[in-house]
Amino acid sequence: MAGGTLKTDDKEEMKEDYALRKVPQHWRLPWYSIMNVALGVATAMVFMQMGSLMAVSYGSINAILAEIYATVFGGILGMAIAYSAAKTGLSVNLMSRGAGLGFTGSSITSFIYAINFIMYAAIEGSIMAYAINAYIPAIPVWLLMIVVGLAVIPLNWYGMAQLDKFQKYSIPIYVILLVVGIITAARMNLPHSSDWLSFLPDGGAVGGVGLLTAIGVMNGLVGIMALLVSDYARFVKPTERKMGVIAVGFIPSFVAFFLSGLIGVWFGVRFGEQNPGKYFVLAMGFWGAIYTILTQLRINVTNLYSGSMSLANFFARVFHFTPGRVFWVVVTAVTAVIAMLAGALDHLGPMLTFQGVFLFAWVALLAADILVVKGILKLGPSHIEHRRGHLYEWNPVGVISLVVSSVIGCMMAFNMFGAFWASTSAFAAAVIAFVLHIVMAVATQGKYYEARSVEESFSANVIETNKFGEKLVKCEKCGHPFITEDMLYCTLHKQNYCSQCCAEASCGTACQA
Repeated sequence: MAGGTLKTDDKEEMKEDYALRKVPQHWRLPWYSIMNVALGVATAMVFMQMGSLMAVSYGSINAILAEIYATVFGGILGMAIAYSAAKTGLSVNLMSRGAGLGFTGSSITSFIYAINFIMYAAIEGSIMAYAINAYIPAIPVWLLMIVVGLAVIPLNWYGMAQLDKFQKYSIPIYVILLVVGIITAARMNLPHSSDWLSFLPDGGAVGGVGLLTAIGVMNGLVGIMALLVSDYARFVKPTERKMGVIAVGFIPSFVAFFLSGLIGVWFGVRFGEQNPGKYFVLAMGFWGAIYTILTQLRINVTNLYSGSMSLANFFARVFHFTPGRVFWVVVTAVTAVIAMLAGALDHLGPMLTFQGVFLFAWVALLAADILVVKGILKLGPSHIEHRRGHLYEWNPVGVISLVVSSVIGCMMAFNMFGAFWASTSAFAAAVIAFVLHIVMAVATQGKYYEARSVEESFSANVIETNKFGEKLVKCEKCGHPFITEDMLYCTLHKQNYCSQCCAEASCGTACQA
């Protein structure tokens, strides 16, 4: 970029990767590059493990039906959120600010979202550690957990550009080893080689509570996948939005739930084992361990990426602490190691059930806000506002609907209302959140969506117009140029601030007085 001191440091831009900002067009990527990164998530072994766990616990048919449900429902939710993310250039954390939660209110979702990714990083890292231990028992599992947990940090240093390269070059090896593993396992004479599709545990039945419980367990993964795609879809080029929404919103769900899930059902029943890290080593030995390590590295780099973004958002909003995304990559990795050592893998089913309650409620209120409150009722601003200077700290519309629906959903999940409601707790939380969000928006007439409605003009301050037609304005606090959509005029300091500098400012909401 021309202009001496205004020149953007590309390496610094890569490190931060617009974790707290709207992604400008010059930082957008082709849809296939974004899909490539998202498929790193879809090929995680947790999806195979869930297929195995459900098949062994509730029967193959119930597990397959749950996987089909997750593929369809997760794909629809994923495409809806991917569309909004690609259109606005905002992550789901930033969208939540203007979609009913407010600036500080959305910190609730950011913090729980970060915890989810930390737990997933711990689960995937544990699978990797146990796989290596199964092949080399002399190395203690606790040591392997520490090593594999910290090994992914360097792979996350430069954001999406680095993730794209790692996923692109590792996918051929992943596919070859997976095919070899399936062929090798198919040749093995195992207890349920011939009846894996009809397998039912003792006392089990197709349908009923078993199926509902399997679907309930899957809801945690459905919710996280739907929200996760926004972290990547926001990088899709505007000219490729239609293809990008399908490639990033639906295809990863198809691979994760349908393909990986079915593979997990097949392996799990045949081997009588839920942990894919163990049955791939049993089938392939050394190469099974290599396959597991590669698979877990592919997913954990994305877990750290999304976890670090969520922590960056939370601490920027609540404590105005912004050491940079890379700092939070390290914090996320270290916390995941602690969770591994505490035995996170042993509590996968219950964790996903309660996670599904919160995530479904969150997705439902976002859908209610974008489709109904803004789309049909025309309450509040038509766009999704993310800049602190224009937002109330708390918007009761989203905060109340999220808290109430999550509390009721968790009570159901705790089996306080019987087995049926326990297995459908995530659906109930979503319906409550959706309806209550609309009711609250109508009751408040959208007055808490925008603290100040000011038509800001930066025409006199534009330093450059890039080839995409985006006008760049210098932030008078940090000295860097940003697109006008990410700038605002501070009425207190009488200066142009970027959205992040505004978020970090100690003056709070004094500009709104």
